[in-house]
Amino acid sequence: MQAALERFLKYVTYDTASAYEEQDYPSTQNQKVFAQMLAQECRQLGLGDVMVDDYGYLTATLPATPGYEGAPAIGFLAHMDTSPDLSGANVRPRVVENYDGGDIPLDPEQGIVLSPGRYPSLTAYVGQTLVVTDGKTLLGADDKAGIAAIMEAMAHLLAHPEIAHGKIRIGFTPDEEVGNGVKYFDAQGFGVDFGYTLDGGALGEFEYENFNAAQAKVSVKGVSSHPGSAKDVMVNAALIAAEYAMALPQGETPANTQGYEGFYHLREQSGTVERAQLTYILRDFEEDGLQRRKAMMLEVAKRLNARYGEGTVAVELQDQYANMAQRLEEHPQVKHLALEAMAQLGVTPVVMPIRGGTDGAMLSTRPDGFPCPNLFTGGHNAHGRYEYLVAESLEMAAKVICRIVHLAAQAD
Repeated sequence: MQAALERFLKYVTYDTASAYEEQDYPSTQNQKVFAQMLAQECRQLGLGDVMVDDYGYLTATLPATPGYEGAPAIGFLAHMDTSPDLSGANVRPRVVENYDGGDIPLDPEQGIVLSPGRYPSLTAYVGQTLVVTDGKTLLGADDKAGIAAIMEAMAHLLAHPEIAHGKIRIGFTPDEEVGNGVKYFDAQGFGVDFGYTLDGGALGEFEYENFNAAQAKVSVKGVSSHPGSAKDVMVNAALIAAEYAMALPQGETPANTQGYEGFYHLREQSGTVERAQLTYILRDFEEDGLQRRKAMMLEVAKRLNARYGEGTVAVELQDQYANMAQRLEEHPQVKHLALEAMAQLGVTPVVMPIRGGTDGAMLSTRPDGFPCPNLFTGGHNAHGRYEYLVAESLEMAAKVICRIVHLAAQAD
């Protein structure tokens, strides 16, 4: 399945960064361009029902092997966009064969180096093939590696009809990185019993629990005046916003938490004397914990309004997604198939919580959705210039897909 790497190297040349705060869907039109290219590739492979809808969702079908139409219908999903946190334009991937375990210069002129001293995960891949950036952009393994794994798995199944399977549906989504990946996705029309997102990291990672998530927008109103005559007149919104930020638990930020610990993350801030705004994302693995965090956001605003005047600080809260763990507990076979597939392929499963969310998390908890945990792709250090992909792990992800569908057909 070495063609998976070739697919990936082609896909990352497409700039598909999504954008925050855009009203259009998808938020950038380049994602639709990429979707149309993938649709043509699906048709060339021989997949059926290939469609790119008005929202940019790409779906396609691999029909069941004759005689296995009663097997579970399984979906495999990945997202087409890359994070807007760093440029995804003019990505120049570099393949490092037989990695020697040392530093990998990315941009020597700027002194940008991918080092095992800073990223010790590299030490697990000595002798393997890595794909790295040129230090100027992200790579796009999140999540074009997932797309490459799914496409390669479909190509392999089509080339090997002796591998029995039920109906397979694939879905590629836009705008996942800005929290809207399945906003308009027709989950019922997708027509599967369960699914898997290919949006994970290191070899063997398997994730079926994730954060409960909300967003908070904090708006601060001030009063401007000439600084020379501001005594008892000026109300500095920018300073009040800073006060608000410092009133939240300082140890509960992404940089200070791990594992099952939740956080408050100040994603964006702007401000002048008259008006300021803070944008937070709130995360907690427990629903009660998320509610406590939302209550804290409101309580801080209440205290500042008591000090500076009612209406000075306003907080707008919006729930984003929920923990999929409960839905997966109700469908243990979905977890069992993935774990058994990896075991048969000699991959040690690494079961861990997602410190974030995926399209699958949202689909798992929607009333019209379906159970949809998350599988590895081989990508590391997402959203930054130090992102890299392990080619052997990518190939194994495609093999896991093929083994899952075959096991499901046999179980039926």
